[in-house]
Amino acid sequence: MTRQQIIDRARSEGRTVLTEIESKEVVKQAGISIIDTKLATSKEEASSISREFGFPVVLKIASPDIVHKSDAGGVKLGLKTAKQVGKAYDDIIEIIRQKYPQARIHGVSVQRMARPGVEVIIGMSKDAQFGPVLMFGLGGILVEVLKDVSFRIVPLARRDAAEMIREIKGYPLLEGYRGREAVDISYLEELLIKVSDFVEQNPEVKELDLNPIFAYSDGAIAVDARVILEEGK
Repeated sequence: MTRQQIIDRARSEGRTVLTEIESKEVVKQAGISIIDTKLATSKEEASSISREFGFPVVLKIASPDIVHKSDAGGVKLGLKTAKQVGKAYDDIIEIIRQKYPQARIHGVSVQRMARPGVEVIIGMSKDAQFGPVLMFGLGGILVEVLKDVSFRIVPLARRDAAEMIREIKGYPLLEGYRGREAVDISYLEELLIKVSDFVEQNPEVKELDLNPIFAYSDGAIAVDARVILEEGK
């Protein structure tokens, strides 16, 4: 499905929050590097997809009604065998049905577990006065704990992207703190530009989160995505 078809389908179902898989497909079509993810509607399908991707894998609940999947108990990491995947699938579905009996469950998403890197976040929200504002910072749970982020108004120039990255207090982590490998800063700059272009070309997007993005010496890849649409646009 095209990006517009995904958005149109969500609207036809009365949704403004895209599922994880929908969000990933939308940003992937914009040229943003994001890990391959597929939907499984049975534990057998989850095991088959896992073998296709290669172990270890990650399973996450796929529901338009559950935004914070980890808090809900809907995430299983580092699954190394088809047997573990099958059990994890059943466990996730059971937990969500118990905790959120009214939630619509599409199934479970399956993705390859990305190699560790420096976790960063790129996000967008709309300011009433300035319009779309892009955010960059340290990602994962660190964004909530440290709130080490920088902001710029869309559209971004290359200089804006470079400044955003270097403004955060955690920038030394990206340079290779205490002997750790430095990440590809120019790739992160390019990623910020691509997200800025995506936001500018899709005014119906109200919020966007790519968190975490694993940054490496040879690039970066987003492992989770959330897209929220404007009401009625």
